[in-house]
Amino acid sequence: MPVNWTTPSAADLRPVPGVHLGVAEAGIRKAGRRDLTLIELDEGSRVAGVFTRNRFCAAPVQVCRDHLRCHHVRALVINTGVANAGTGDAGLAAANQTCEAVARLLEIAPRQVLPFSTGVILEPLPVERIIAGLPAAAEAMRADGWLDAAHAIMTTDTVAKAASRSVEIDGVLVTLTGMSKGAGMIKPNMATMLGFIATDARISQQLLDQLVTEAADLSFNSITVDGDTSTNDSFILMATGQADHPEILDAKTASYGLLRDAVVGLAIELAQAIVRDGEGATKFITVQVDGGRDRDECRKIAYAIAHSPLVKTAFFASDPNLGRILAAIGYAGVEDLDVSALKVYLGSGEDSVLVAERGGRAASYKEEDGARIMANAEITVRVALTRGEETATVWTCDFSYDYVRINADYRS
Repeated sequence: MPVNWTTPSAADLRPVPGVHLGVAEAGIRKAGRRDLTLIELDEGSRVAGVFTRNRFCAAPVQVCRDHLRCHHVRALVINTGVANAGTGDAGLAAANQTCEAVARLLEIAPRQVLPFSTGVILEPLPVERIIAGLPAAAEAMRADGWLDAAHAIMTTDTVAKAASRSVEIDGVLVTLTGMSKGAGMIKPNMATMLGFIATDARISQQLLDQLVTEAADLSFNSITVDGDTSTNDSFILMATGQADHPEILDAKTASYGLLRDAVVGLAIELAQAIVRDGEGATKFITVQVDGGRDRDECRKIAYAIAHSPLVKTAFFASDPNLGRILAAIGYAGVEDLDVSALKVYLGSGEDSVLVAERGGRAASYKEEDGARIMANAEITVRVALTRGEETATVWTCDFSYDYVRINADYRS
């Protein structure tokens, strides 16, 4: 079960004017499950995206990057079950055939379609099943289809991940709704994850491109489950422009700041939901590093802690073997780090416990205090570097027996 995350009801997810979603059972890998999603955007919508940095990036990622250059995207098509990664020229042909089929169905150009796939790598995409399932997905499209779509993009996820929020811009109520999927193969740049956020805000293409990068950096690029970077990671931000407020053209305006905070907040919620539903997760862990000279060194240390299998298994067992955290800090790659100057805390607020200082165990630290905090479902690790003003936060989960079981049985 996910750590303190419950799938919202359909009524909790607000339709975004200009966005329609439909799902179908196409039998892409297994029969009897929703595995195909079609999203149609009204004409005039703007779309921006960021993608995996894995050099073995999947065919749909390559096609998406190319199609986004046209700046007139009208549809997204998402399949689960098969990732269409490691499939060479045949995979690219399959991704393009999918776009062509959607284009025929919706009477748009193939370059106006963005394809997304998630699932098993190195297997051919059964494009004929996708094409056969598209009419049913198109027929099912509706404005309030977010919850069905969130279910249909799942792979090893145990729950659907979606959320909505609103913000007032220049006296006009703006809607944001998004969904994500992912549970394993999660690491920055980005994660085995798909993330989609739509809004009816009016914003220039240039600022939308900037905003999707900012939001990804603070959310989907700040989570890790197991340190593996997937081949298919994609985060898409869609703006239909149907809200009746002046178009946002300047990043220095209050309007942009309000929209940015709303998008980032929603992206963080969806990213954290992925970690809370990490494969076999029983603990949700926040790793905060502050007092750094720059954000990069803070992130290096935070990721070293969050990626460590030894740290993550200790948290699963609620075992205060906290020297593992010190070891991870030490190998993080900050060459001139003065370990005698930093402090390590477990917990947050009034319940925070000083674990290490002056290069070793804090004199006030008691192991029973560490064990008490580690027994919680949500835990904070804070490292105070005391050498600057920068900070970084990463969210992760523990490693349990179920993580091995799920990934050992992934293709069965």
